[in-house]
Amino acid sequence: MGHNITVTVNGTKHTSDVEPRLLLAHYLRDVLTLTGTHIGCDTSQCGTCTVMLNGMAVKSCTVLAVQANGGEVTTLEGLAKDGKMHPLQDGFWEKHGLQCGFCTPGMIMVSYGLLRRNPKPTEEEIRHAIAGNFCRCTGYHNIVKAVQYAASKLK
Repeated sequence: MGHNITVTVNGTKHTSDVEPRLLLAHYLRDVLTLTGTHIGCDTSQCGTCTVMLNGMAVKSCTVLAVQANGGEVTTLEGLAKDGKMHPLQDGFWEKHGLQCGFCTPGMIMVSYGLLRRNPKPTEEEIRHAIAGNFCRCTGYHNIVKAVQYAASKLK
């Protein structure tokens, strides 16, 4: 016995019958096959599952898919436009902001949320914004550089 939901994901409207307990992270990955959203802990600790929901960065392992009904979701896959990567995606490449890459989608999405609110953040503001997302490889220094790079490229 499911619930019918309609969610716009990366600009495309999707209608699905989902179990009431299905997490948004699992809806994106398993139902819509958007596997750019990673799942790390299922307890909101790591941030790898961060997506934009109605303009806010959220950890999609803490949101039920039914709560997104009628909403708009942007995932990592939705940032590239017309075959061009978003400046954040370019920044993580250019500034070596990733190693294993597991945290990268969540880091990019939480940084995307930051840059939408504050297009010219200070290093301290960037570090504060990404504090809820764990990276076990990089030490965060190049992640900060990647966000600064993206901020310099955005108009």
